[in-house]
Amino acid sequence: LSAIVTLIASLIYLLGFFGIDFVQPSAVAGDSDGELPDNVRESPENVRDSPECGGASRPGDGRYVRCGAEVEDEAVIAAVVEGKLPSYVLEAEFGDCRKAAVVRREAVQRITGRSLEGLPVEGFDYESILNQCCEMPVGYVQIPVGVAGPLLLDGFEYTVPMATTEGCLVASTNRGCKAIYVSGGASSIILKDGMTRAPIVRSSRFARLQSIQCSIAGKNLYMRFCCSTGDAMGMNMVSKGVQNVIDFLQSDFPDMDVIGISGNFCSDKKPAAVNWIEGRGKSVVCEAIIKEQVVKNVLKTSVAALVELNMLKNLTGSAMAGALGGFNAHASNIVSAIFIATGQDPAQNIESSHCITMMEAVNDGKDLHISVSMPSIEVGTVGGGTQLASQAACLNLIGVKGASRASPGANARLLATIVAGSVLAGELSLMSAIAAGQLVKSHMKYNRSSKDICKAAS
Repeated sequence: LSAIVTLIASLIYLLGFFGIDFVQPSAVAGDSDGELPDNVRESPENVRDSPECGGASRPGDGRYVRCGAEVEDEAVIAAVVEGKLPSYVLEAEFGDCRKAAVVRREAVQRITGRSLEGLPVEGFDYESILNQCCEMPVGYVQIPVGVAGPLLLDGFEYTVPMATTEGCLVASTNRGCKAIYVSGGASSIILKDGMTRAPIVRSSRFARLQSIQCSIAGKNLYMRFCCSTGDAMGMNMVSKGVQNVIDFLQSDFPDMDVIGISGNFCSDKKPAAVNWIEGRGKSVVCEAIIKEQVVKNVLKTSVAALVELNMLKNLTGSAMAGALGGFNAHASNIVSAIFIATGQDPAQNIESSHCITMMEAVNDGKDLHISVSMPSIEVGTVGGGTQLASQAACLNLIGVKGASRASPGANARLLATIVAGSVLAGELSLMSAIAAGQLVKSHMKYNRSSKDICKAAS
């Protein structure tokens, strides 16, 4: 019996080896629908046998056969360049995200006539971003990550990761952390926690919707929903919930026209007074008292100089500029650096950097009280870029990786307070540098390249 089975298996193998075109149906032709064009079918000239497979073919994850009948990369690149194969289908066709990125990268270079040398492509897990973080990748950008701290906040120490290409930023924030640490630390409180979404609908029968925060412009109604979202930043979650509410309302109000799931009354990724006043995400206040000797010895300035500078720069100067939520020295610097390092949405730096920095002399004018009030810090510890390896490592460094099992939402709230505490440190240090006349000197030392610009350009 075993001999018969072996004979049959051998016959099947020989048929597969000598009749590959019959055993393996070629992909149907096509271009605009993402299917393989005629010149990239699995024809003999586009096939190479693999010794490890014994010359036999086996199916891959897509229409390409990856072992015994792997389609030549060159033919695929040519098809993409000629517009016969859409670039966005390469992952599905190859079943190999890294290979898709390499092939797409070469096609882009040929189409544009521009080199991507210097943009790394190897050493990245492209599977981790598929259908989640980035489409049609051709490589990844390297941003150095520095650490500031320890930041002593609410009795705990945190080492804060910051991804940035601005010299002085990490060093300055680190100096602020030191000043806060030796003064006994900072304290924080979360005043509000809720993500918003505001669809726009049109009707004339909405007088009964009193329980939803609304704004009316003619026949147009803007409804601002606010929801808790656990450890997720929550935009997708809230959008899905609001869509369900809208669908339900349409059954009661058949004349209601849904103009859009977002009517900009949310308001997402734009400076807006509604976020500044009502808050969005996490609303946090963080404060510290910096002792007189620390101001003199660590920050190299005086309490009186800092108080005066803060009033004339952060308050009066920002008012003269017509600032909206920008009554601070450089909150967005710190917010952006932490956001990039921990996998947050960098575009939400806009509203997350809304901040007012306050300073006043206390304890008979000897010590400095400094605070930052940030009404719309939008962060999460699950979802989006937080699941990427590098970003997850940075979240792990500060102890907020993933969801909190003990108290849902606790990790995201803690991350928001750490962001605010780091902004406090950054504000303290930069304002001191300006008050002491050290800003230009520091940037000339740490934020200027020693390379010959002309040579680098050539």
